[in-house]
Amino acid sequence: MTHLTRRHMLTGLAALPLGAAFVTRPAFAANPPIYAEDGIAWDGHDPVAYFTKGAPMPGSEAHSVMHEGAKVLFSSAETRDMFVADPAKYAPQFGGYCAYAASKGYIAPTVPEAWTVHEGKLYLNFSLRARELWLQDVTGNIAKGNANWPGILDA
Repeated sequence: MTHLTRRHMLTGLAALPLGAAFVTRPAFAANPPIYAEDGIAWDGHDPVAYFTKGAPMPGSEAHSVMHEGAKVLFSSAETRDMFVADPAKYAPQFGGYCAYAASKGYIAPTVPEAWTVHEGKLYLNFSLRARELWLQDVTGNIAKGNANWPGILDA
Protein backbone atom coordinates (compact mmCIF):
# COMPACT_ATOMS: atom_id res chain seq x y z
CA MET A 1 0.00 0.00 0.00
CA THR A 2 1.38 3.39 -0.95
CA HIS A 3 1.42 6.07 1.74
CA LEU A 4 1.26 9.60 0.39
CA THR A 5 3.47 11.81 2.55
CA ARG A 6 3.81 15.56 2.53
CA ARG A 7 7.22 15.19 0.90
CA HIS A 8 5.66 13.21 -1.98
CA MET A 9 2.94 15.82 -2.36
CA LEU A 10 5.37 18.73 -2.32
CA THR A 11 7.66 17.03 -4.81
CA GLY A 12 4.75 16.49 -7.16
CA LEU A 13 3.27 19.93 -6.56
CA ALA A 14 6.59 21.64 -7.23
CA ALA A 15 6.31 20.59 -10.86
CA LEU A 16 2.85 22.17 -11.22
CA PRO A 17 1.99 25.80 -11.86
CA LEU A 18 1.09 27.55 -8.59
CA GLY A 19 -2.66 27.69 -9.28
CA ALA A 20 -2.83 23.98 -10.08
CA ALA A 21 -1.24 23.13 -6.73
CA PHE A 22 -4.38 24.28 -4.94
CA VAL A 23 -6.74 22.42 -7.25
CA THR A 24 -4.99 19.05 -7.32
CA ARG A 25 -5.01 17.35 -3.95
CA PRO A 26 -5.79 13.82 -2.86
CA ALA A 27 -9.47 13.16 -2.20
CA PHE A 28 -10.30 12.17 1.35
CA ALA A 29 -13.70 11.63 2.96
CA ALA A 30 -13.01 14.48 5.36
CA ASN A 31 -9.91 16.35 6.42
CA PRO A 32 -8.92 16.81 10.07
CA PRO A 33 -9.55 20.29 11.53
CA ILE A 34 -5.83 20.76 12.27
CA TYR A 35 -3.07 20.44 9.68
CA ALA A 36 -0.83 17.68 11.03
CA GLU A 37 1.53 15.05 9.69
CA ASP A 38 1.84 11.80 11.57
CA GLY A 39 -0.25 13.40 14.32
CA ILE A 40 2.13 16.35 14.83
CA ALA A 41 0.55 19.77 14.21
CA TRP A 42 2.10 22.51 12.14
CA ASP A 43 5.32 20.74 11.17
CA GLY A 44 6.29 20.47 14.82
CA HIS A 45 6.73 24.21 15.24
CA ASP A 46 5.72 26.21 18.30
CA PRO A 47 2.75 28.43 17.34
CA VAL A 48 3.38 30.82 20.26
CA ALA A 49 6.93 31.54 19.06
CA TYR A 50 5.59 33.35 15.98
CA PHE A 51 4.21 35.92 18.45
CA THR A 52 6.93 35.92 21.11
CA LYS A 53 10.06 35.38 18.97
CA GLY A 54 8.79 36.74 15.65
CA ALA A 55 10.00 33.58 13.95
CA PRO A 56 9.19 29.89 13.59
CA MET A 57 10.79 27.79 16.32
CA PRO A 58 10.87 23.98 16.37
CA GLY A 59 9.03 22.45 19.28
CA SER A 60 9.92 19.53 21.49
CA GLU A 61 8.04 16.39 22.55
CA ALA A 62 9.02 17.33 26.11
CA HIS A 63 6.71 20.36 25.87
CA SER A 64 3.64 19.10 24.04
CA VAL A 65 -0.14 19.05 24.39
CA MET A 66 -2.99 17.56 22.42
CA HIS A 67 -5.15 20.11 20.61
CA GLU A 68 -8.16 19.13 18.49
CA GLY A 69 -6.75 15.65 17.87
CA ALA A 70 -3.18 16.68 17.03
CA LYS A 71 -0.04 16.91 19.14
CA VAL A 72 1.30 20.46 19.33
CA LEU A 73 4.99 20.87 20.16
CA PHE A 74 6.41 23.87 21.98
CA SER A 75 9.92 25.23 22.39
CA SER A 76 9.47 25.71 26.15
CA ALA A 77 7.13 25.00 29.03
CA GLU A 78 6.36 28.72 29.12
CA THR A 79 5.05 28.85 25.53
CA ARG A 80 3.13 25.60 26.09
CA ASP A 81 1.43 27.13 29.12
CA MET A 82 0.60 30.30 27.18
CA PHE A 83 -1.06 28.21 24.48
CA VAL A 84 -3.01 26.09 26.96
CA ALA A 85 -4.30 29.27 28.66
CA ASP A 86 -5.59 30.72 25.35
CA PRO A 87 -5.38 28.39 22.33
CA ALA A 88 -7.66 30.62 20.23
CA LYS A 89 -5.10 33.43 20.56
CA TYR A 90 -2.13 31.37 19.35
CA ALA A 91 -3.42 28.58 17.09
CA PRO A 92 -3.03 29.33 13.38
CA GLN A 93 -6.18 30.30 11.56
CA PHE A 94 -7.81 27.76 9.22
CA GLY A 95 -6.41 24.96 11.36
CA GLY A 96 -2.89 25.77 10.18
CA TYR A 97 -3.71 24.85 6.58
CA CYS A 98 -2.64 27.34 3.90
CA ALA A 99 -4.56 30.58 4.41
CA TYR A 100 -4.23 31.51 0.73
CA ALA A 101 -5.64 28.14 -0.35
CA ALA A 102 -8.52 28.59 2.13
CA SER A 103 -9.31 31.92 0.48
CA LYS A 104 -9.60 30.04 -2.83
CA GLY A 105 -11.81 27.30 -1.36
CA TYR A 106 -9.21 24.55 -0.98
CA ILE A 107 -6.83 23.22 1.63
CA ALA A 108 -3.10 22.80 1.24
CA PRO A 109 -0.24 21.95 3.60
CA THR A 110 2.00 24.68 4.96
CA VAL A 111 5.64 25.36 5.71
CA PRO A 112 6.81 27.12 8.89
CA GLU A 113 8.73 29.82 7.00
CA ALA A 114 5.65 31.15 5.16
CA TRP A 115 3.73 32.94 7.88
CA THR A 116 2.03 36.21 8.77
CA VAL A 117 0.63 37.62 11.99
CA HIS A 118 -2.17 40.00 11.08
CA GLU A 119 -4.32 41.77 13.67
CA GLY A 120 -3.17 39.35 16.36
CA LYS A 121 -3.90 36.16 14.36
CA LEU A 122 -1.41 33.70 12.86
CA TYR A 123 -1.77 32.64 9.22
CA LEU A 124 0.40 29.98 7.56
CA ASN A 125 0.94 29.43 3.84
CA PHE A 126 1.87 26.62 1.47
CA SER A 127 5.06 28.37 0.32
CA LEU A 128 6.77 31.73 0.29
CA ARG A 129 5.19 32.35 -3.14
CA ALA A 130 1.71 31.61 -1.77
CA ARG A 131 2.51 34.02 1.07
CA GLU A 132 3.34 36.74 -1.49
CA LEU A 133 -0.04 36.21 -3.13
CA TRP A 134 -1.75 36.17 0.28
CA LEU A 135 -0.13 39.49 1.22
CA GLN A 136 -1.54 41.22 -1.89
CA ASP A 137 -4.97 41.36 -0.19
CA VAL A 138 -4.76 40.07 3.37
CA THR A 139 -8.10 41.49 4.50
CA GLY A 140 -9.94 40.23 1.42
CA ASN A 141 -8.25 36.83 1.62
CA ILE A 142 -9.21 36.50 5.29
CA ALA A 143 -12.84 37.29 4.47
CA LYS A 144 -12.86 34.73 1.65
CA GLY A 145 -11.14 32.11 3.81
CA ASN A 146 -13.60 32.67 6.65
CA ALA A 147 -16.51 32.26 4.21
CA ASN A 148 -15.05 28.95 2.96
CA TRP A 149 -14.05 27.60 6.38
CA PRO A 150 -14.77 24.97 7.73
CA GLY A 151 -16.81 23.64 4.78
CA ILE A 152 -13.69 22.98 2.72
CA LEU A 153 -12.61 20.31 5.22
CA ASP A 154 -15.42 18.11 3.93
CA ALA A 155 -14.62 18.68 0.27
